[in-house]
Amino acid sequence: MIQPQAAPHLPPASAQADAWRLRQDRFDPSQRRRDETLFALANGSLGVRGGFEEADGGSDASFLASVYEKHPIHYHERFPGFARSTDTRLPVADGQRIAVWLGDQRLDIDLAQWLGFERELDLRSGRLSRRLRLRTAQGQTLEIHAERVLPFDAATSGVDLLAIRYRVESIDYSGPLRLASAIECGHQAAEQGDDPRIGVAVSEGLRLLSAQADELGAHVLQSTRHSNLRVACAQAHRLDDGLGFGSAERADEHVLQRYDGALQPGASLTLEKFVAYASGSGSEDSELVERATHKVARAVAAGFDALAAQQAAALAEFWDGAELSIDGDASAEQALRFNLFHLLQSAGRDGVNGTAAKGLTGEGYEGHYFWDTEAFMLPVMVYTAPEVARAMLHARYLALEPARRHAREMNHPRGALFPWRTITGGECSAHYPSGSAAYHINAAVAYAVGLYLDATGDIDFLLESGAEVLFETARIWPQIGHFNPRRGGAFCIHEVTGPDEYTALVDNNFYTNRMAQQHLLRAVQVWQRLQSERPQQAAALAARLQLDAHEVDTWCRAGETMFLHYDEALGIYAQDDTFLDKPRWPFPKHEGEHRPLLLDFHPLTLYRHQVCKQADVIMALVLAGDGIPAEVKRRSFDYYEAVTTHDSTLSASVFGILASEVGHAEQAAKYFAENLRVDLDDLHGNTDHGVHMAALAGTWLGLVSGFAGLRAVDGALHFAPTLPSGWNGYGFGLRWQGRRLRLRVSRDGVEYSLFEGEPLAIAHEGRRVELSRNASLRAPLAAPGGPAPRAFPRPARALIFDLDGVLTDTAQTHYRAWKRMADEEGFPFDEQVNELLKGVDRMASLDIILRHAGRVLGRDEKLALAERKNAYYVEAIQEVTPKDLFAGVERLLERARARGLKLGLASASRNAGALLERLGIADRFDYIADSARIARAKPDPEIFLTVAAALGVPPSHCIGVEDAAAGVVAIKSAGMAAVGIGDALALARADACLPDVASFDLDAFVLP
Repeated sequence: MIQPQAAPHLPPASAQADAWRLRQDRFDPSQRRRDETLFALANGSLGVRGGFEEADGGSDASFLASVYEKHPIHYHERFPGFARSTDTRLPVADGQRIAVWLGDQRLDIDLAQWLGFERELDLRSGRLSRRLRLRTAQGQTLEIHAERVLPFDAATSGVDLLAIRYRVESIDYSGPLRLASAIECGHQAAEQGDDPRIGVAVSEGLRLLSAQADELGAHVLQSTRHSNLRVACAQAHRLDDGLGFGSAERADEHVLQRYDGALQPGASLTLEKFVAYASGSGSEDSELVERATHKVARAVAAGFDALAAQQAAALAEFWDGAELSIDGDASAEQALRFNLFHLLQSAGRDGVNGTAAKGLTGEGYEGHYFWDTEAFMLPVMVYTAPEVARAMLHARYLALEPARRHAREMNHPRGALFPWRTITGGECSAHYPSGSAAYHINAAVAYAVGLYLDATGDIDFLLESGAEVLFETARIWPQIGHFNPRRGGAFCIHEVTGPDEYTALVDNNFYTNRMAQQHLLRAVQVWQRLQSERPQQAAALAARLQLDAHEVDTWCRAGETMFLHYDEALGIYAQDDTFLDKPRWPFPKHEGEHRPLLLDFHPLTLYRHQVCKQADVIMALVLAGDGIPAEVKRRSFDYYEAVTTHDSTLSASVFGILASEVGHAEQAAKYFAENLRVDLDDLHGNTDHGVHMAALAGTWLGLVSGFAGLRAVDGALHFAPTLPSGWNGYGFGLRWQGRRLRLRVSRDGVEYSLFEGEPLAIAHEGRRVELSRNASLRAPLAAPGGPAPRAFPRPARALIFDLDGVLTDTAQTHYRAWKRMADEEGFPFDEQVNELLKGVDRMASLDIILRHAGRVLGRDEKLALAERKNAYYVEAIQEVTPKDLFAGVERLLERARARGLKLGLASASRNAGALLERLGIADRFDYIADSARIARAKPDPEIFLTVAAALGVPPSHCIGVEDAAAGVVAIKSAGMAAVGIGDALALARADACLPDVASFDLDAFVLP
């Protein structure tokens, strides 16, 4: 067997490809499933994975958003309110297939020699094209050219359409050619496995009810086995002059039509194939077939070029408004456009079907949609395609009745509770702690309703659906919380799970409370607006919902008194009432492939520790952070970054957005980069199952809400643009309140332009500016993180010092000890490698040296080497005297003691105590911690928290002093202020940086 060309290390998007095209020029068979995802086409209703027409289906498949199977969830112990059934999206009949026959031999591309391969997804036009030159096992050379489009407009017409143009060209073959165009049935739902990120259901495929094939056309009619859904799939063709109808066939699992012709070297034959889908539950079978056949007949009359031009025009309108560009990083620009393209094409635009977590590109999560539809995907559509956002919200409105039933299942006599995961509106999760307990889904839907309303002013939407969704979901909050006299009458919410599924069933989850607060106040605002502007319709709606002013007053009081748990000691918002009381996660991370903790640990093990799967408090500070001081946001970012694993692809973008806001430019760029190619490079190892829709949306949000600082506050747009250091500039377009505007950011500043609509007032760095049509306005870039906060002087009760590089310099002593050991073992070791050891404890330092040397040793061998190095170091420090103290250290310690400050030492060195004795300052410190007393080394904050606890001083009243970047991160993660000693660039996350410890002026850092 001659295998296709393999390129195991070639990324799916080559660096030289232009930013409007995703290209491959080699094919890796081991990555076939991933590539089927990346090259998938969709229109919000139909999705077709990007396989090869002439190949066996494999994991290639077609999906309709509306076609699913329902089956029961089996429990050994079932309690009231547990989800009783789940939905699973099923593959429908696959119309992609076109088999190639040369005489009596069917072409098998897996047995052929591949001489050339190109595949390209044109993001600008929505066209997928492919060229494959091959030599068959019989020695014949051919070239296959395939193109396909999936028009958006079909999704709103009720019948979906796939158009394919397929051309076979002869290089040296003379003889008959047959193209057998098929609709294949019998696809089964993919095995979901044990990974809860994918799903757990297995379901039989659709049943074939009837089929027909003749010269005029072919179709199949399928049905689900339990959910009473039917699908008709029809095909028809447009032929080259050299092709003629040969025969038709109907079999158990397919129908096909054969078209015959002849090839000569240099000649080609082309077949245009059109496939239509119509589905429904209440329709007559004959009506579905008629609708599908009528659609393909019209497509044949129009032809492939007309349909492709129609799709290109629809996308041109979108891209003209989105205007997405990056100057200086073509790869990032390409990735952003790829991500936005996939988001646009899988977003539900028919107003009926939800937008799934994997879009229509694969079977991951069984086709379910979650809260990230409204929290991540819909906001992008609000700003770029508001008509699609409206349709997405209407789909939620149609799920309101199942949400009411779910609320009754959860013992709520009134209101609606949207489920955690669903297709049809009912809860599909059997694990209620991370499923039904996630009440924050209601708030995410309300957030999306409010954002759409601000962006469009569409009051008709409120009357048609939006207000009812807001009011019915708001009714749930008073039923799961109360005005707590133990919290001064504040409104508290009980036993819920926030976005962080590693912490479940808690009181006063900050994200839930903050978003519920915004939800309740928005519902009150909408009630008041309707009473004022549309009193008759408002009265009718209130009567239908049995809603009165007293209930609205309760919402107002709950929103205004919502309890938001602020921890005074750390100066941050607590994730919930108990999170900060728990120990930090004690287990080491897995090396190699990213593997979420939920795959290896019982949920209770996770619940008992400070460990987050994804952004939780950080998410609230991004979506609803108005009015929260910048310094609280900075401290919260630093703290929660240290306890978050980012096991969810939702996490990185949110951390990146807040990092931009609080001035952590390096972290913002890192998180943006991590999220940017999550599917293009398959960073989480499951792109086979479909793209990560919310993560793709998160990259657009990372650019616009992160680097450009976009926030919608009180119905107005606020910006604070910054520019990442590796870029020359970037640009994007927005639609807002009937206007189209554009931002272009460069090193010279930001340019705002308004192209459509009336003048618009926006805020640039908090300053109101007016945009006029066709007149650009220029402004300077924002300082990273906004105006620098006044970090010092500050109230402080303790100073906590690192040792090496802060109080004395033993770096060369360590270096010589490591060098001596490395030379004895034959390990390469120099000053550059030594730089990597700065601030790192002994065993971690040895691991770095071994990795650099390419050596793997057992635990006992490593301990022996570490002890040998330590012996060399201890021998060397016998020569240390008080003269080796840095200038200014003794004076600083004396003044701090005189002022009543407690003093602590947090050193990575296990010999810290002995070294302080040699330096003559051991008695100055109230507590000394070294790496022997802790489980996790810097940048983990454990050592600084240990010292603070021993001193009896809250971390927020401590100042840490460090010379290493890892140490500064540890200080900030502990909730302390950080003073760096040394290179300001390397210590950029410190609140202040000094050239040396002698420059530390207590009066400048500590309030009297």
